[in-house]
Amino acid sequence: MKKLMTYSEAIREGMSVRMREDPNVVLFGEDVGRFGGCFGVSAGMFDEFGEERVRDTPISESAIIGCAVGSSSTGLRPIAEIMMMDFLTVAMDQMCNNAAKLRYMTGGKLSFPMVIRTAGGAGVNAAAQHSQSLEAWVTHVPGLKMVFPSTPQDAYGLMLAAIDDDNPVVYEEHKALLALEGEVDLDAGPIPLGEGEIKREGGDFTVIAVGKMVHEALSAADQLAEEGVELEVFDPRTLYPFDFDLLRQSVSKTHKAILISEEVKRGGYMGEISAWIGEELFDELDAPVVRIGALNTPVPFSSALEPVYLPNAQDIVRAVKSQM
Repeated sequence: MKKLMTYSEAIREGMSVRMREDPNVVLFGEDVGRFGGCFGVSAGMFDEFGEERVRDTPISESAIIGCAVGSSSTGLRPIAEIMMMDFLTVAMDQMCNNAAKLRYMTGGKLSFPMVIRTAGGAGVNAAAQHSQSLEAWVTHVPGLKMVFPSTPQDAYGLMLAAIDDDNPVVYEEHKALLALEGEVDLDAGPIPLGEGEIKREGGDFTVIAVGKMVHEALSAADQLAEEGVELEVFDPRTLYPFDFDLLRQSVSKTHKAILISEEVKRGGYMGEISAWIGEELFDELDAPVVRIGALNTPVPFSSALEPVYLPNAQDIVRAVKSQM
């Protein structure tokens, strides 16, 4: 069955499907209950599943993740919401030293099937402490998986896969995409973690993009197509595990790679992917790899400054033209 849904509705539907199927799947976090979540993503779930399975928590991110670690080790499959990605910083000890490591340290005797939902990204004037993209922090830690959907279909399929996984999965939701509408095939099932997608085929440049930047890349592709330049837009969908096989195919076809992320460019995860391309596909490249990221500054609150801080389609267009 196909249905027109927003990005946030697709996330909710993915959670609800698994909660209907499995009583061990639970959701908890700040204001996820009667209020329906800070961004309304869990609206209605409290009424359907009740206060035992959709629970409000104190304002303590470390306690939220600690609860997820403990409950997942004893048979539950918790979905723990951290309201803003910035607030992962408050839960880093539980996330990086417990959730990420305990399956390894118990020799696989315990599993930790938990999903950490969090809203990242800028563009909604939420200021420096509520707008960061911290993908590099998460992907640096062995034992954590991470997904970042760019469309409602991906939001639905990746949520199913994240809940099914027996390891901790960080699920990033871009705040500026929550109202994005798209057709969702509810029968399509989970999208395997580590399976990327070519969002647009082209033969001249490969653009690697995640989250909202996928849409900036598609916009740039539309503009450049009018000038006879065809961009191929590669969306990894899962940041770890990463679909290096599909990326290899794309770069081997176009022989040029441009990477764009909303992270601060310095130390961003796209630097890791850029390094891999340089190490593994050097002989395939006809030009240097180009990285595009946010400026090295805290996210501005000002509606005049925030667009200057963020990368966009025009940055991609300029990068392409600089290599032509």
